[in-house]
Amino acid sequence: MSTVLYDNGIHKCVAFTDLVEGEGIQANQFLIVNQGEGMLLDPGGNLTYKHLLAGMAEYFLPAHLDYVFASHEDPDIVASANGWLLITDAKILIAQEWTRFLPHFCSKGMTAGRVIGIPAQGMVVPLAGQDLHVIPAHYLHAVGNFQVYDPVSKILFSGDLGANLVSGADAAKAIEGAEAFHAHRAISSMDAFHRRYMSGNKVCRLWTQMVRGMDIQWIVPQHGASFKGRDTVAAFLDWFEGLECGLDILSEKDFQFPIPQGGAA
Repeated sequence: MSTVLYDNGIHKCVAFTDLVEGEGIQANQFLIVNQGEGMLLDPGGNLTYKHLLAGMAEYFLPAHLDYVFASHEDPDIVASANGWLLITDAKILIAQEWTRFLPHFCSKGMTAGRVIGIPAQGMVVPLAGQDLHVIPAHYLHAVGNFQVYDPVSKILFSGDLGANLVSGADAAKAIEGAEAFHAHRAISSMDAFHRRYMSGNKVCRLWTQMVRGMDIQWIVPQHGASFKGRDTVAAFLDWFEGLECGLDILSEKDFQFPIPQGGAA
């Protein structure tokens, strides 16, 4: 399933949802096309590769893929790297911390000269004359974690931040309005996911402080539905800024030597 998020005739953003077959976690993939040149965001692994390749062909020629962006190193993010390097001339953008891990997904020598390490402060990436902004989201949830902000569509592609555990047609939905946002939180395991996967409130607050200064009209995560409209984005930021998670909620109960079932060792 694909959905055009933005199209002004020159610049286009496309979401692909529900491509995963089998037992793997559902994940969204994204394509930004500017004047016929493309950036593919978090393309996933073998469970999405052939479907994504076929879906992309509807919007532009895969031979014009300039970049594959990986927000971090997880298999559902970039395990299909070898396939994209094989059939295109694209370069892979990934945090400098993960550049030496990426070859484990690829044939020997395939990544040579094809990987761009994103510095800790992020970077600006030109796509056919239009700048895209790779912004830091460290420890949300990975070390060396990044997001892409598109200033044309005003979409923030937020990776695992904002993930909500819905699939099928629900993953293609855009949640609009503060009330709808909080209702969606209640049914989509957002709170539980973020408490477990985000590292702590300090980084939630630092990230939110940075993002409040940006002109964002739509937050689009890698899992589940998206959050559209300024009121929805504001509600998301207010919730995330105050979230206790990760190190905040760990206790000695989380670090106990396991006892065999049936009694003490």
